[in-house]
Amino acid sequence: MLKHQKYLLAAILFVGLATLAGCIPGDGHNTVQRPAGFFWGIWHGWVAPISLIMSIFKKNIRLYEVFNNGWLYDFGFYIAVISGFGGLSLFRRKKTTCK
Repeated sequence: MLKHQKYLLAAILFVGLATLAGCIPGDGHNTVQRPAGFFWGIWHGWVAPISLIMSIFKKNIRLYEVFNNGWLYDFGFYIAVISGFGGLSLFRRKKTTCK
C-alpha cells in the first residue's frame, strides 16, 4: 500500500508542476493590449521559484512579467513573494537557549 501512495504522490506533484508551469511570466499570455494585473502579480509571485528555475533553460521565460499594468501588478507580486517566502519562517524550529 505504501508503494502505491508514493506513485500517487509523484503523479500529483508532476501534474501540479505542469499546471504551474503553464502560467508563468513570459509565456505569451499577456501583451501590451492585455497587460498583467494585480491577480496575475499574485500568481507570478507564487510561482516565482519555478519561473526562476525554468528561466535557466528557456530564454523567453522571466521571473517578472514585462507587460504589466504598473504598481498594482508590482504590489500583488510583492505580497505573494513575501507571504510565500516569509511564511516559511513559521515552520522553522525556534532555538532554545541554555542558561
